Amino acid sequence: MATSSDPSAELDALEREVVDHLFVLQPAYAVGLGLHEYDGKLPDLSEDATGVWASRADRLLARLEAADGGGLSEDRSVDRFLLRLLLESPLFDLRESNDLGRNPMSYLGQVSLTSYLSREYAPVPQRVEAMVRVLEGVPTLLAEGRRHLKGPLPKPFVDLSLAIGSGLPAHFAEAEEFAARAGLAGRIAAARALAEPETARFLSWLREEELPRAVPEFALGPERYQRLLFVREGIETPFEEIRRAGAADLARNQARLDEIARAQGTSVDELFARQNRDHPAAGEVLENARRYVAETREFVERHRLATVPPEADCRVEETPVWGRALSTASMNPPGPFDRASAEGVYYVTLVDPKWTPTQAEEWLRSFNHAVLRNVTVHEVYPGHYLQFLHFRRTPGSLARKVYLSPSFVEGWAHYAEQLAIEQGLGRESPAAEVAQIHDALLRDCRLLASIGLHAGGMTLETATALFQREAHCERLPAEREAVRGTFNPEYFCYTLGKLAILNARGRVLASRFGSDLGAFHDAVLATGCPPVGLLDTLLGAAPAA
Repeated sequence: MATSSDPSAELDALEREVVDHLFVLQPAYAVGLGLHEYDGKLPDLSEDATGVWASRADRLLARLEAADGGGLSEDRSVDRFLLRLLLESPLFDLRESNDLGRNPMSYLGQVSLTSYLSREYAPVPQRVEAMVRVLEGVPTLLAEGRRHLKGPLPKPFVDLSLAIGSGLPAHFAEAEEFAARAGLAGRIAAARALAEPETARFLSWLREEELPRAVPEFALGPERYQRLLFVREGIETPFEEIRRAGAADLARNQARLDEIARAQGTSVDELFARQNRDHPAAGEVLENARRYVAETREFVERHRLATVPPEADCRVEETPVWGRALSTASMNPPGPFDRASAEGVYYVTLVDPKWTPTQAEEWLRSFNHAVLRNVTVHEVYPGHYLQFLHFRRTPGSLARKVYLSPSFVEGWAHYAEQLAIEQGLGRESPAAEVAQIHDALLRDCRLLASIGLHAGGMTLETATALFQREAHCERLPAEREAVRGTFNPEYFCYTLGKLAILNARGRVLASRFGSDLGAFHDAVLATGCPPVGLLDTLLGAAPAA
């Protein structure tokens, strides 16, 4: 019988308390994991409520610290560390980066109906009622935002919030259209009548009162940036070492691109121009995406790169209206607790009928055949969809099923792009590797810009020039990438995670897996989605000296 001094029993009890407490602050996270008892809930982001939440998180952290780690198994010691990060990460947002006091997206970002629209996990009336509850909670949420946000606010944060917020009415309209198919449009219409005026009022307040006095300052600073690396990814490596690793990866990718251009007797710019000219017609994009899903699955299975579970089933759909402004393509996978269906939804953004012929052509050129196949590798096989199928099947602890590391998730998908090229996907033409390297250059620059903007005094103009010069971006997308780094420093995650997986592969592939790539990848995916700082520990690899 377990006693109060039994460290395993203590951790079992604490584990559930920590996870339940996390979901009080982040119910949408729980819904995304497949825990639908949290459907329709919005968090109470008032200063009083978040203060109470933080105080309880402190007490839980103290109990975790006091638990006897020496009496735990190695696996449960890892879980204890994960539970610590699950609390320290939101505490960082509340106290150190002060997201609720300076970033309006902390409020607007809560107003998402995507989980209810995209996945058929329950009957339509049940999903509609969840959306109704979200919409009915919008007035209280945004009123709290006006009280809690204390300007002057960072201008990039206000600009983004205005851009994203302006798309919410279309998002709400999509929900009403969805509900209409079941004769429930009136339920959404009534809730929209509450949510939309308050959304408009919040955006007017931002535009008229906060935007005129917004300031350019946004940086976390070196100390908080280093702390961010720890609370998100369990990383204590100095960020300067991470910057050097990113710069080395950038140089490697650039050298390979130059090598391909020389072999083709042309320039890098002409390589991109050739690739862009080879694009599908507007009406062929979805058909091509479906073909690439089938092709990449067959490639993974033929080369035994990883196990494809038998329940794998991914459908390809057009990106809904509310997602088009932010996404070229995306994956909506099943969560680890979602037992209703293993189906994944691969969204691809098509040409907008309202665009001019020139705009449509520009979009299709940027979404050419080679790029679309590379995106499919990233989003579906062996990228995100395969990754989440394994996550869903992992017989891990509660802590491991809840922890979702951005650098592991995006790092795996970015690693998958390089893996596919290494194994010969698209070998018949240099375009496949050119597309993969082009995306890698962009991700390398994101890591360098993140560190530079938040810990190195880099200006937005310098960051923009970095993307233009090193990633071959045009001025407008380069500006957007630079601005993204101000409010999303974690876009370092693609390169950081990829390099962590490559480093672990170099250390253990031969010694532990007999050079069997499939066995190595299955082992990596069986870890769940842990912070990349723990990857070596979980694989039994010696960390780099």
